[in-house]
Amino acid sequence: MTADMILYNGKIHTVDKENPTATAAAIKDGRFVAVGSDFTVMQLSGDNTTLIDLKRKCVIPGINDSHTHLIRGGLNYNLELRWDGVPSLADAMRMLKHQIDRTPSPQWVRVIGGWSLFQFAEKRLPTLAELNDVAPDTPVFLMHLYDRALLNRAALKAVGYTKDTSAPPGGVIEHDANGEPSGLLLAAPNAMILYSTLAKGPKLSYEHQLNSTRHFMKELNRFGITSVIDAGGGFQNYPDDYKIIAELHSKNELTLRIAYNLFTQRPKQEYEDFDNWIKSIKLHQGDDMYRHNGAGEMLVFSAADFEDFLQPRPDLSPDMEKELEKVIRLLVSNRWPFRLHATYNESITRFLDVFEKIDRDIPFNDLHFIIDHAETIDQRNIERVRKLGGGIAIQSRMAFQGEYFVDRYGHSAGAHTPPVKQMLDMGVPVGAGTDATRVSSYNPWVGLYWLSAGRTVGGLQLYDDDTKLSRETALELYTRGSAWFSNEQDKKGSIKKGMLADVAVLNSDYFGIADEDIKHIEADLTIVGGKVVYAKGEFSPFAPPTIPVLPDWSPVKVYGGYFNAKSKLADTIATTAHHCSGSCSVHGHNHDVARKSDIPVNNYTAFWGALGCSCFAF
Repeated sequence: MTADMILYNGKIHTVDKENPTATAAAIKDGRFVAVGSDFTVMQLSGDNTTLIDLKRKCVIPGINDSHTHLIRGGLNYNLELRWDGVPSLADAMRMLKHQIDRTPSPQWVRVIGGWSLFQFAEKRLPTLAELNDVAPDTPVFLMHLYDRALLNRAALKAVGYTKDTSAPPGGVIEHDANGEPSGLLLAAPNAMILYSTLAKGPKLSYEHQLNSTRHFMKELNRFGITSVIDAGGGFQNYPDDYKIIAELHSKNELTLRIAYNLFTQRPKQEYEDFDNWIKSIKLHQGDDMYRHNGAGEMLVFSAADFEDFLQPRPDLSPDMEKELEKVIRLLVSNRWPFRLHATYNESITRFLDVFEKIDRDIPFNDLHFIIDHAETIDQRNIERVRKLGGGIAIQSRMAFQGEYFVDRYGHSAGAHTPPVKQMLDMGVPVGAGTDATRVSSYNPWVGLYWLSAGRTVGGLQLYDDDTKLSRETALELYTRGSAWFSNEQDKKGSIKKGMLADVAVLNSDYFGIADEDIKHIEADLTIVGGKVVYAKGEFSPFAPPTIPVLPDWSPVKVYGGYFNAKSKLADTIATTAHHCSGSCSVHGHNHDVARKSDIPVNNYTAFWGALGCSCFAF
């Protein structure tokens, strides 16, 4: 046997307890056929074998996000200006102004999730006056976590909100002194007002949605992501909103593996949705690249306990148990795995009461069910999940709003939110994810930083040595741990003979760098099933063909996705009007660029400082 591809001269962290480290791996027909030393693996080389020198870089199994919203995110990615990772509000507003100037009518400029005011140096949001000043005519919609949205006057006009517009239950439309909508929408605590308002905006054409989804997948590949479980989402209807991803799959253009859960869209008709899907969809239909994964994360609307830590914990409807039981009985009777959004322990207690009641009549018998989020779950409920054979999927939402949680519930409660170490100690399957894109960023390294360093993106120390995880354990949750949640633990999550050949070659040594540097890790090379889907730098010769960005005015064309100071902000700064000169002989940066008069020198200095340059001559 000769291999199709051999990776050698690497520092491979296999996430395989029987063979934890290696320097080389051989791939044939999309799977690993050998993992070990360079000498051993090279015996499988032949005339047609692709050889890739890993340059002694850190290599890990492909990242597997066990809870994200890729399908919905892909449909909208090219529409959205991402503030994920942007270090200051000044930088964010400059990006916003530049995109406003590029966006044609009647399109909006929208910034949707993946960021938090705590990440900004200024520790604040933009004001409505600032939005109206930079965008007098172009609609601007900013959504911050699940707590609020900011709309400028043009956006209010576009969505048709007036003094007579009523907010949906659980939402607030703030009014000014004259009774007119101010532009502030509040989830109090239901996020439906944010979702429903956003849904009023223009959509991309079908052709552009295809392009957008491809770019979003490439963006995830940039961070070493090779698999996701799509948890559905509001206004994501099956099968209509799945046509794009299905077409890309049929064309062999998916660059990561997708398992999808079906999310009900019709309050009070949830049972009918799932009954219809059970009759028309074969459980786990599909293949290793695109497959069905069960029901959820929304099973019945009365069970939704959206996390908004600025608001008191919501009490669920008294009718919740009756409605949830009907749907769960249907799912368990048909052996459909399911997942359920569950932020608060009080909600989880009521959910588990329903599960245990059904289990007495129709045993779950290790049916893979998932409690999602579980920020405040207690020891008793963890044990109840374990006894029923379930797992808990945790996400990096606290990395973005831990400050809000601590302000409301205190540092002591925050130190155990969620209690991941306790879950693992009690033997419950745990998988990690991001819950991108409406709250957290899709960047898994922010999540790995949060779990291992124990800090938020704003720098708040949430966890201590008793509650934060080792880097090895955190990585296991994002690889082998997450595979359980799509019932694929025997296929992926480790660099091991017989497993799917999904690999990420990192630009930094995850196990050796400082905590703060974890947030900035990216992949230099990402491989899915033995096929290179992303490559840069030294691995550029292996990169797949580039894909044009459509439409031409898309924010992605200028800024890409997650903020990268080394490549995304330079073009904007370089187009402006003040002048400063000088250069850094160490880094070779040319400071002979023009700047706008409204960009303070300290922001310009911060930009070059982000590049590691400390030599300034202004």
